[in-house]
Amino acid sequence: MIALVTGGSSGIGLEFSRQLAAKGYDLIIVSNIQEQLDNVCGPLAEEFGVKVIPHFQNLAVANAAEELLAWCDSISVLPDVLINNAGMFYFKELRPELMGKAEVMIGLHVTTPTKICVLFGDRMKQRGSGRILLVASMAARIPAPGIQVYSATKAYLRSFGESLSYEMKPYGVTVTTLCPAAVATPLYGLRKDLLKFGVAIRVIHTPQWLVRRALKGMFRGRRLMKPSLMNYYLPPMIKFLPAPLEQMIWDKFKNKI
Repeated sequence: MIALVTGGSSGIGLEFSRQLAAKGYDLIIVSNIQEQLDNVCGPLAEEFGVKVIPHFQNLAVANAAEELLAWCDSISVLPDVLINNAGMFYFKELRPELMGKAEVMIGLHVTTPTKICVLFGDRMKQRGSGRILLVASMAARIPAPGIQVYSATKAYLRSFGESLSYEMKPYGVTVTTLCPAAVATPLYGLRKDLLKFGVAIRVIHTPQWLVRRALKGMFRGRRLMKPSLMNYYLPPMIKFLPAPLEQMIWDKFKNKI
């Protein structure tokens, strides 16, 4: 059994790699940070006694999915589990000078995951088995200033993943979309003390907690995973904020970011 994890060398992706290795899966870990690959692949292989193949690649560029499939073909590997986790985050007012960053995010969150699911999913359909997991976000339900591109791309992933699951199920392939709330990783740029405080009061979850639940749902064939109470009360609360209040909060806060 083999699992391919994009963005698998840090944060949530690294925890997916760890927990899948603990279940006996050999790993392909895809990352665009060579130093992280160098630091994690050897120790994972040694700790869990599995084969770990590092693959350095930037998944935000055009044709990244096609290149990843071609590379997998070159080593004669078709993963049993595919974790589409690679992502990025920033909290900024969208200005012309940030369009390059926005385009990278769209490539990483929309274009490449879509192509990966289609290309690898077709091979899984021919085989008659496979599991795909897409990491979306609770932000898919929170269109908010500062995270306009992030929330939009995550909303796309949620809709795409749920729709694709119906198409793939008759072929023996499950598609699970994960919508985490806040997770204690460096992605958001929060100070360590704030992360620890958030975990202590349970408004931020650890990667270990999240991935345990995500994998449990994936192996059960769940279509959508929203493993946090915050998923159920925070988006509706924000949705019903009066628009003038939301505008006032943004106007006061935007100059501090």
